[in-house]
Amino acid sequence: MSSKIEIKNLRKNFSEKEVLSSVNLGVDKSSSLVILGGSGSGKSVLIKIIAGLIEPSSGSINIDGQNILSFNSKQKSELMQKIGFLFQGGALFDSLSVWENVAFRLIHHQKITKFDAKKIAISKLNSVGLSQKTADLLPSELSGGMQKRVSLARAIASNPEIIFFDEPTTGLDPIMADVINDLIIANSKELGATTITITHDMHSARKISDKIAMLYEGKIIWCGDIKNLDDSGNPFVDQFINGRAKGPINFLNK
Repeated sequence: MSSKIEIKNLRKNFSEKEVLSSVNLGVDKSSSLVILGGSGSGKSVLIKIIAGLIEPSSGSINIDGQNILSFNSKQKSELMQKIGFLFQGGALFDSLSVWENVAFRLIHHQKITKFDAKKIAISKLNSVGLSQKTADLLPSELSGGMQKRVSLARAIASNPEIIFFDEPTTGLDPIMADVINDLIIANSKELGATTITITHDMHSARKISDKIAMLYEGKIIWCGDIKNLDDSGNPFVDQFINGRAKGPINFLNK
């Protein structure tokens, strides 16, 4: 299987603090990579760098064989059309209706007419299990699970080739979390998208991933197929996936 994304020697510093240290990762086309790690391990920074939202300090990110860090503004804009992002907490615009949230990029960046954008938005809402009646509501009129589904509809609205999921099941009850997992799998497969997810939710990680990588103190300390996760041979990974207080990771000092 060919690589969609190749990350080499990626580093990120904020002033004197090194958040990422020589990160190397490969993500196969149309596959699902889940990145695990505790709070403050650098997970959110990593996916925001890959998505082009933060500049790295050094290293390279190749997408379809091209180093995106050398792109000019036109190339960056074209790349962003290929990317979808589901932000932690949803990040919906309170003052916009549900369909306007879903269609935001279509209207403001792809210059699609509001009439056509609304039709696309309703179609995407249907694909995440929400009816047309939801389209004209405000986000505040929805439950947390419905808001998360709207955020997913927005992430897939432009039929992206790459989708980033930032803690997609945070704040949801176990049943709704599993609904979101199923929707992520179904819609990603429908699009043939390459996905990168960061999560603390081990049920979600096991269900949606093809490969798992663990980030610890700014470094990838293990990466492998999901089938090998329980036999990683890595004591840090073993402690994390089993939720043990005792082990090489001292959470009391975090």
